[in-house]
Amino acid sequence: MKVLIVVDMQNDFIDGALGTAEAVAIVDNVVKRVESSAGELILFTQDTHQSNYLQTSEGKKLPVPHCIEGTDGWQINERVFNVWRNNKNTVRLPELPNNTFKKPVFGSVDLMEFLTSREKEITEIEVLGLCTDICVISNAIMIKNIMPEIKISVNSACCAGVTPQSHTEALNTMKMCQIDVE
Repeated sequence: MKVLIVVDMQNDFIDGALGTAEAVAIVDNVVKRVESSAGELILFTQDTHQSNYLQTSEGKKLPVPHCIEGTDGWQINERVFNVWRNNKNTVRLPELPNNTFKKPVFGSVDLMEFLTSREKEITEIEVLGLCTDICVISNAIMIKNIMPEIKISVNSACCAGVTPQSHTEALNTMKMCQIDVE
């Protein structure tokens, strides 16, 4: 089974508190990619912070409240999420609400535990989303470390970084770590 991981396609990273023109520009590509999925397991990650965000280690280094659980900025982009909901050709997991993993940091430990529990079923993993240089790279490298023999790719047309330069640098770093960049 192929797994498609959609990383943090949330409103705050697209056109909200930490949004960029590059993030807005990939939404159509992500929608098309999710819409074209057939027979794949699509999983979402969702950056999740609480109202005390500014008191956390991350909040002290990035003092921009974002992805506060329950806010509009925390929600996965409606177009992306609705195209997944309407795509009846993808694998659904009744035990995982909305096929989504909430995560308080850049990489999702819960996602890694889930993937390793199904490692025998997984043939390939594709990663896309936001931000290339923070959460996409964190999750892709974590996956490579726990599943070194599985083909892992990053869909660069469906990713955006904090800046165009840091996006390119992250893609190059993933290539160096034997992750295919397409």
